[in-house]
Amino acid sequence: MPDYKYFNRDISWLSFNRRVLEEAAIATVPLIERIRFLSIYSSNLDEFYRVRMPVLRALKNIGQKSEAIDADEQENILQQATGMVLQQQVRFGEILSTQLIPELKANKIKLLYNGDLPQSLEKEISDYFLSEVLAFLQPVVLNADTTFFPENNKLYFIIQLRNGADKEELVLLNIPSDDLPRFFSTKCDGEQFICFLDDIIRFNLNKLFKNETIEGCYSIKITRDAELDLKDEYSGELSDQIEQQLQKRDNGLATRFLHQADMPLRTLQAITQHLGLQNAITVVGGRYHNLKDLNSLPVNTPALLYDKWPAISLPVPIDEPLASTIAKQDLLVNTPYQSYHTILRFFNEAANNPDVEEINVTLYRVASDSKIVNALISAAKNGKQVKVVVELKARFDEANNLKWAKKMKNAGVQIIYSVTALKVHAKIALVKTRKGDRIAYSGLLATGNFNEGTARFYTDHILLTTNPEILREIELLFIFLAKRQKPSAENQIKFNHLLVAGFNLQTKFLALIDREIAFAQQGKPASIIIKMNNLEEKVMINKLYEASQAGVKIQLIIRGICCLIPGVKGMSENISIKRIVDRYLEHGRVFIFNNNGNPELFMGSADWMNRNIYHRIEVCFPVYDAVIKEQITHLVNLQLSDNVQAVDIDSNLNQIKVEAKGEAVQSQKAIYQYLKTLNE
Repeated sequence: MPDYKYFNRDISWLSFNRRVLEEAAIATVPLIERIRFLSIYSSNLDEFYRVRMPVLRALKNIGQKSEAIDADEQENILQQATGMVLQQQVRFGEILSTQLIPELKANKIKLLYNGDLPQSLEKEISDYFLSEVLAFLQPVVLNADTTFFPENNKLYFIIQLRNGADKEELVLLNIPSDDLPRFFSTKCDGEQFICFLDDIIRFNLNKLFKNETIEGCYSIKITRDAELDLKDEYSGELSDQIEQQLQKRDNGLATRFLHQADMPLRTLQAITQHLGLQNAITVVGGRYHNLKDLNSLPVNTPALLYDKWPAISLPVPIDEPLASTIAKQDLLVNTPYQSYHTILRFFNEAANNPDVEEINVTLYRVASDSKIVNALISAAKNGKQVKVVVELKARFDEANNLKWAKKMKNAGVQIIYSVTALKVHAKIALVKTRKGDRIAYSGLLATGNFNEGTARFYTDHILLTTNPEILREIELLFIFLAKRQKPSAENQIKFNHLLVAGFNLQTKFLALIDREIAFAQQGKPASIIIKMNNLEEKVMINKLYEASQAGVKIQLIIRGICCLIPGVKGMSENISIKRIVDRYLEHGRVFIFNNNGNPELFMGSADWMNRNIYHRIEVCFPVYDAVIKEQITHLVNLQLSDNVQAVDIDSNLNQIKVEAKGEAVQSQKAIYQYLKTLNE
């Protein structure tokens, strides 16, 4: 095998999160939106410590015992990742303190940050503390008998008290940000003042500890491993196992101990001992943690927010059933630019159409107040056979999915759970309608979840079709999923149109790349355009390297993790990579193969990650409709032309702002304008 090189997946992801962070420093982005990018960065980092840091540390430890894993390399990656996070945290504080807070002040909004409480607000803040906050405070004295277990990512103070001349005490005090707003806002002399809940407590500690001297108050946060310990051999219901494990998740091993920088060393050592944090990564932080809460900063000034882009309604007749419209021509919904109402209408009409006999759908991340699930419940109560594949193992959505699964089951919906070692990540729906003595099919195939909540800010593509060949293959897949089996050599299904992970997805994509290689070797034009969230799997990367060496032009748009190294002579000089971060989260997956001037275009749920290709049921699907192919191609080309929000990733993982040549192209804005013209 050639000596190919790869970016490390975690270092690559931290590079992506740096790009999110830097969006907060761009002066042309509205002020409150910049603050929200800080929130997104912080939330992303919390998840990294819950999900990936345990893996990095485990690999390092395994490497010390195994010849198959290089312990020194894993130690270097762990140190590099930690160093990157520390650098980014410094940058975070710099952006907030030197740019955003002064700009808030210039707009008559004073965010009290690392400062004293203005005397003019003392009475109002004290009243709020005594009437609202005090009820939720639960101090815990830390000593040899302490059994207190700090919850995951909850906020706490460590308070040093002195009672008399000699007696010292350490007290852990909760900051009840789950019960109360993180920010308190008030108006005074024509200005808005915003105060952290943390500081409201700090300023009033003397009312809680009346007989002690307060010598220090330091904020801390502990992040815990998020992995669920699911057993393949578990004999009960998967839903029961998930429910039991969710109760234990926040009791996972501590992966990060974040503490205020000026905490004395002896206090830090005492806390580490009292709370059993010896194995956690100790991280020096600022006075405030959980700055993902900046997303709820109580400012609603329109001039400081993005201008509104109202969702575009598809020009679909309302005087005929949607299924009849789709039967004439496939439809495409591009969220969030276009309204999700068409998708909701699809499920609502199916639930109430007396001729519909059966509805099948996969649900991976369900909206917290899902209109789609309510339609499925109505369908079951209306006498239809409704089968729903609910993925209970969708990380951090397990509890919500479990809640909806129980509600649907109680309403008569047939609930299908995947096997423990396999996630169903496909985004497909199938409706079977009786027309006389025959059955008609209609369906949805999507790049993102059937979730009207995330559809407001995730860019995805949803195909509505009555193509019988595609939909019969979807029916075969639903029959397979109902058996709750893992794909194997004995139960393979032959798919001629769909690309399904576990069956033919990887082999089909490899064959499509090989075809481009053959064209290039014949001296014919050969090119590949791929847009997805993450690119990690080495078999696919190696094939792209091979194609580059054969002369195939490869353009990648990768939002997050990218392990492929572009622009290396003799390996990847024909590969370029773009990353786009803007107001919406880029989420759609699109694959375009030139095919000697007769392009083939696929979309679907699958990134090229190990988990997607080997451990999930994913569905990618061909786009046959010429009009829709042209639309998708145009959208992707706009993104390739982006010279405002895009960066190029070079061979050293640097993110280089795309040089603006000629007209400025902000792809998300251009896509919105283009889709508006389709209605004219």
